[in-house]
Amino acid sequence: MNQTVTNPPPAKISREYAIPERRDVVKNEVLGGKIVAKASANRWHNLISTNFVVAIGGRIQRNTCELYANDMQVKIGDNSICFPDIVVVNGEPSFNDSRSILLLNPTVLIDIFSGNSKSTDHAQKLEGFLAIPKIKEFLLVNEDEMRVEHYARQNAKQWIYRIYNERDDVITLESIGCKLSLAEAYAHVKMNDSELNSKAVN
Repeated sequence: MNQTVTNPPPAKISREYAIPERRDVVKNEVLGGKIVAKASANRWHNLISTNFVVAIGGRIQRNTCELYANDMQVKIGDNSICFPDIVVVNGEPSFNDSRSILLLNPTVLIDIFSGNSKSTDHAQKLEGFLAIPKIKEFLLVNEDEMRVEHYARQNAKQWIYRIYNERDDVITLESIGCKLSLAEAYAHVKMNDSELNSKAVN
């Protein structure tokens, strides 16, 4: 005797358990002992971050460097913890405990920001980043215009500051042996109603 087996209809997710909208998802950073919400990343922020990860990840020596994107916590002072968008460690990473959650020795930090961000928060984070003993280079990347600020450590008290703002400019990260063009960093990002095409550095 044949028996027809019917599958039950899929269960519906109630409104109470719906996934929250993206704008409600935030990360909390600690700046000077105060909890500060880090705004969610938009389309362009995510594209820029991905562009950097692809470009850097394909060129660094993965046997000596580790690359982290988006969720690595970095200690930048006695009472400050941040989530830089991209972190690279050249050498053995050092953490505050066995869970490997809070990184203590980044080599390169990349932080992407919007013009809507609070300038006081950026100034405080920049000061904290540059005070990390092991850090060699820091990139501050603008998501609203093609502009990257590059801080490269020379010694304990001296940094070289460069600005890249033309598509053919080449960013050289000497501490990890990596070069990428500004056009690569902003590939597929629309600014002023025009899309920036990639031009890779060989």
